[in-house]
Amino acid sequence: MPRPELAARRGYQLALDVGCGPGALTTELVKRLGSAAVTAVDPSEQFVRAARERLPGVNVVRASAEHLPFPDGSFDAVLAQLVVHFMADAVAGLTEMTRVTRSGGVVAASVWDHAGGQGPLGAFWEAARVLDPDVADESDLAGAREGHLEELFEAAGLQKIEATILSASVEHPTFQEWWEPFTFGVGPAGSYTAGLDPDRQGRLRNLCRERFPNEPFVVTARAWAARGLA
Repeated sequence: MPRPELAARRGYQLALDVGCGPGALTTELVKRLGSAAVTAVDPSEQFVRAARERLPGVNVVRASAEHLPFPDGSFDAVLAQLVVHFMADAVAGLTEMTRVTRSGGVVAASVWDHAGGQGPLGAFWEAARVLDPDVADESDLAGAREGHLEELFEAAGLQKIEATILSASVEHPTFQEWWEPFTFGVGPAGSYTAGLDPDRQGRLRNLCRERFPNEPFVVTARAWAARGLA
């Protein structure tokens, strides 16, 4: 990773993508800042490998948000896109993000509105509750309800916190294309689907199918977003 003082002399900012996955946000940061100014971390070796292959000029490190392997004040901006609700300890993760951000630098994060049912999996969990009223959905995850992300930012010691709502739309050409990822057993929704016997899984699929118009269809979701100063 380039040293912050060298980056300042070269006239660019240093950014860290926390929980980078395969590198979607990292790619956008590279477009804006250049590869030498961007660092990314993820706890998954599979995602680290994918991000390194996708962005060979970026320093991609395997690490969790709660234990970032960087000195204090290493970055000008530290971001976590759709990651806070997956942290083992959201306050600890955001506190670490704050620690590695220079004084006056920006920490920003976004989380799907799972609690309000406006996340991309809203239709899935709505169908699951018909099948199983006691199902544990994602509404209790960190940052998933209105105002909670700001509360977490305050607990992490961030200042001048601002919040907003983001919206995203994705067109799905077929229902099967939308449904198939749930069968891989990834994430809470995938784990729930994989744990059903074939009959109940089929019933869940049909309940989901009833919630969409004719193909192709567009799913629009919203996310809570916040930014603060370290």
